[in-house]
Amino acid sequence: MLVYGKNILKDIDLKRVRKVYISENFRDMEILNYLKKNHIRYFSASKIQLDSMVKGNHQGVVIDIDDYRYYSLEEIHEEDFIVALDHLEDIHNFGAIIRTCEAAGIKSIIIPKDRSVRVNDVVMKTSCGALDRIKIIMVTNLVEALKKLQRKNYFVYSSFMDGNDYQQIDYASRKVLVIGNEGKGVSRLVESITDFKIGIPMKGTVNSLNASVAAGILIFTMK
Repeated sequence: MLVYGKNILKDIDLKRVRKVYISENFRDMEILNYLKKNHIRYFSASKIQLDSMVKGNHQGVVIDIDDYRYYSLEEIHEEDFIVALDHLEDIHNFGAIIRTCEAAGIKSIIIPKDRSVRVNDVVMKTSCGALDRIKIIMVTNLVEALKKLQRKNYFVYSSFMDGNDYQQIDYASRKVLVIGNEGKGVSRLVESITDFKIGIPMKGTVNSLNASVAAGILIFTMK
């Protein structure tokens, strides 16, 4: 996988870095010294070459890293708060939610295998390095995964526009927060096994929030 940018280079787990490409006129001594100090292989490339590798603003740095290894449900250990994304599609929302989870001390995010966001270069950049400190758990069937967690005494809270006021709830000690798809919301199958529907009351003319913004509000309230 190719990721890019100076900040990503500093934040990413060095064990995942295969090599780095830097622009042929690169003059940032802090980055160059960082590469040398950590014995990272790097190669000079023209701006045209770097532009052809990635689509975003690479700042003269493109990093070749190992592809992301997804975790399994069995790799959740002694965690009291988990976030699940019900077929989220926007990669920028995904990256922002990863960053929020890391900031809140949440260790695991569950995503379904089909019709869902995946970890890519944009997610890496949006999450600002937080991805290396979060387990992204990919499951074949999100409903069955949530049922397994319920059997382990997790309480499933799903976010709905007309859900109960999130500020008025006494949350369980072990819980899963489900954030739905940007357009369709939480699916009917997930709704059918949800223990409690929660929502953020809207005071203005806007009737809903961006998925990552809503997730941030709920995560820090439920934590």
